[in-house]
Amino acid sequence: MFTRRFAMSRFGAATPAAIVDALRAVAGDPSTAGASFARGRCVRGTYAPSDHAGDITKSRSFTRPSRILARFSVGGGDANGAAAGKLRGFSFSLGADAHRSDIVAQSAPVHYARTLEQMLGFIEARRPRAGGRPDPEAIGAFCAAHPETLHQSDCIADTPPPPSYAGTVYWGVHAFPATSATGETRFIKFKIVPVGGEAGRGAEESATTAAVLLDDLAWRIAAGDVRFSVMALPGRPGDPILDVTARWPEEDDREAIRLGTLVVTGMEVECARGALPFDPATLAEGIGLPADEIFAARRACAVSPARLPIGWSQPI
Repeated sequence: MFTRRFAMSRFGAATPAAIVDALRAVAGDPSTAGASFARGRCVRGTYAPSDHAGDITKSRSFTRPSRILARFSVGGGDANGAAAGKLRGFSFSLGADAHRSDIVAQSAPVHYARTLEQMLGFIEARRPRAGGRPDPEAIGAFCAAHPETLHQSDCIADTPPPPSYAGTVYWGVHAFPATSATGETRFIKFKIVPVGGEAGRGAEESATTAAVLLDDLAWRIAAGDVRFSVMALPGRPGDPILDVTARWPEEDDREAIRLGTLVVTGMEVECARGALPFDPATLAEGIGLPADEIFAARRACAVSPARLPIGWSQPI
């Protein structure tokens, strides 16, 4: 009864367009474009492949050097808000033309919903009621009926993000079929790891704001200290490749293959407002489209830019 009431909301059936409308409504202004991960900053840099990239994928996006365009962001729908949010996004574009790939990643290893119906219910349960606040009973009832929607918040509670974009580990929550230079295809997940390790956590974390994150990023870029290893986690038989709310068994203990290194060299003035969407379905030959329902919805929204909130191309 509860599930059906949320699935068949005032937004209609659980379609990608309904998700966009729900995100905008939760953000407090349905007409705004950035319903989620609305506050961010674009940067530029370079990518250099490792000698082992071809062992995972023949994609020229990952096996050839290129310039990159990327965007760091914080969760939430207020593009001018001060809060840093509990989730961060990192999207980047490698290669060019037919060999371009856009990768979206986030600071939690799982998504908050497995299906569109579940995603719409999750968002609806958090829509402000009378007094401008969500109904805690509605949220509690929905999460009790769908316990997997707590996996992301549990991950964030166990490992909150450090007070630095440059010192955060980012995850691609989808399972991508990757074809190697020898023709072998297997599923992988992307993991983006700061070369110097995660930034330290401490008392300053609670005071971190979006402005502090940007100031820290600018300082680190000026010091030549923003580098990430792009890692591939190879899948195994039986991994839940269609459930983006579930981690793979022993995921943290698996050997990851380094595809290459991202080096951020400067701020990108032209998209300083975060107006550039990254299309998650733009993947060069050698990296296939994930088969899960959430990715399919992201792909559908990217086809219709007029309905695309910036956050949808980020890891919502």
